[in-house]
Amino acid sequence: MSRIANAPIEIPKGVETTLSDSMISVKGSKGNLQLDLHDLVGVAQDGDALKVSAKDESRQAGALAGTFRSLINNMVVGVSEGFQRRLELHGVGYRAKAQGKTINLTVGYSHPIDYALPEGVTAETPSQTEIVISGSDKQLVGQVAAEIRDLRPPEPYKGKGIRYADERVYRKEAKKK
Repeated sequence: MSRIANAPIEIPKGVETTLSDSMISVKGSKGNLQLDLHDLVGVAQDGDALKVSAKDESRQAGALAGTFRSLINNMVVGVSEGFQRRLELHGVGYRAKAQGKTINLTVGYSHPIDYALPEGVTAETPSQTEIVISGSDKQLVGQVAAEIRDLRPPEPYKGKGIRYADERVYRKEAKKK
């Protein structure tokens, strides 16, 4: 059984938390996030730390307490430091360019693809074959990175496509004559 819910969440300087019966909101320099709490989970503020606890002894309450502790910790880290996800483009002629709230991708199709970024997520292109997606919401940053990767996932024979910077693509051997 995991005991992750027992660890307190340290609140850094410059981050404000507001607790109500069924909601917690966290406000920091990178933005503000809100989360609806489950009925089986309780959150209490103890100085500059938050404690998450299960309201009863059921197995589901214990599991939800650990899940909500991780979600709240990700919110605190997101509004204070933010999250980033790096993507790389591999392939001849593959390139990306960030233009405001859209990313213009040329990834081997007959037409360029314009991907519109949702609110709260920004993208940079340090080079033509690199994309850096950043934001305060960890789930949203990961979702945007996954959607961009799905436009042209890496293929196993030549390794062409869009991949995460820390992803390892296992190459297959070509067909023999």
